[in-house]
Amino acid sequence: MSRAKLIFSAVLAAVALGAAGLWLWRAETPRNAGEMHAQGTGPIIYYRDPDGPFYSIKPKKNAAGKDYVAVRASEDVSFEDKPPEVAQTQSTGRRIRYYRNPMGLPDTSPVPKKDPMGMDYVPVYEDEAQDVSTVTISPGKLQKTGVRSEPVERRAVTVPVRAAGRVDFDPRRTAVVALRFEGFIESVEKVAEGDYVHKGQPLMRVYGPDLSSAAAEYVAVLNAHSAARMEGARRRLVNLGLDNATIAAIARSRRVPRVIDWPAPQDGHVIERTALSGMRAAPGETLFRIVDHSLVWILADIPERDVEAVAPGQTAIIRARSYPDHPFKGRVALIYPHLNMETRTARVRIELPNPEGRLLGDMFADVEIEAGGKEKVLAAPESAIIDAGKRQVVILDKGEGHFEPREIKIGKRGDGFAEIASGLAEGDRIVTSANFLIDAESNLKAALQALDHAEAGK
Repeated sequence: MSRAKLIFSAVLAAVALGAAGLWLWRAETPRNAGEMHAQGTGPIIYYRDPDGPFYSIKPKKNAAGKDYVAVRASEDVSFEDKPPEVAQTQSTGRRIRYYRNPMGLPDTSPVPKKDPMGMDYVPVYEDEAQDVSTVTISPGKLQKTGVRSEPVERRAVTVPVRAAGRVDFDPRRTAVVALRFEGFIESVEKVAEGDYVHKGQPLMRVYGPDLSSAAAEYVAVLNAHSAARMEGARRRLVNLGLDNATIAAIARSRRVPRVIDWPAPQDGHVIERTALSGMRAAPGETLFRIVDHSLVWILADIPERDVEAVAPGQTAIIRARSYPDHPFKGRVALIYPHLNMETRTARVRIELPNPEGRLLGDMFADVEIEAGGKEKVLAAPESAIIDAGKRQVVILDKGEGHFEPREIKIGKRGDGFAEIASGLAEGDRIVTSANFLIDAESNLKAALQALDHAEAGK
């Protein structure tokens, strides 16, 4: 082979070798760069199963024997729609003071970082660090936590006072049948205990010497047409207990009856009968006792602490043990002026109509008095109040994700509402659900602020 051919072959081999090296360099460089980019940066925060949605905080193998893949901080997936921090700082002009732990732990960082669970630390801005009382929550978090708010309104707050009671008869509707003279009962009508009688219905036939003498005098005055003695003779019959109908019957007949039909003084049930045919009745002796049950009393004993809340005129719901599904409605008529020393309770009298006679004497009943009155007061739902005993707090919704804890004073409670004595005005919106989460956020913010001031003072 000639020298020229050898030189040409060497040059050709060198060119081919250089082209192959260039091709290998170009093919290798993007692959290495991609692997470096895919490898991620930052510390390893957890490990994931390459074949399924399983995770671990330390290296392990899956069921197929494959190693779990390490996930670094830059590779973690965040579900929060957050704009870049730099862009946010530039657009709002707010400076970030520090970053706090997203789980509420007392841990802060001067630079962005993630917690062991891969969650981004939350930035705290300088204006937020100065205003400890206000808490700002993003719309996404508000929706996730289920925060609800409603305005404070005026309403009637009723405080139900519950007690046990029993049915009793109204003594003002009880009548006793007795003679005002010594007499004899010739016969008794077919009336027994428990029977219902009407006013004017005959109960018995009575004879009395004094009654016959007064009737004879009245007939004689009528026959003599003596107007001067007429009123005195009639008054004597009235004093002996005769009613106007019986006196008018004597005047019409102008005869002295041997016996008198004694009528019932009122409508009602006969709860006592001692009259017997042929018996001698002394003046004042009880022969019949008649009770009108159209209106009854409920006597209830309420605890001493509830006396102030109960007042005459309040509505009371009565549920008798015999009719648990049929409530009766009455009104408080009287609070007795003394306490029971043994039980420390006050007796309350409730009057209620009983036209059907379903409530029987001495029945037990459960009483619920709607105490508190009908006056409307500023009230808030009890679910909105965080009660710590000596301190009550509500979360004030200031709009656009801003919330402020507000200390209040409460009054009476009832029907799921509490009276607001001070701290709020009508129309203020307060959080009624998830308020404990916002309160915890506020307390954490105050604690971090105090910690920040303590560190600054060192």
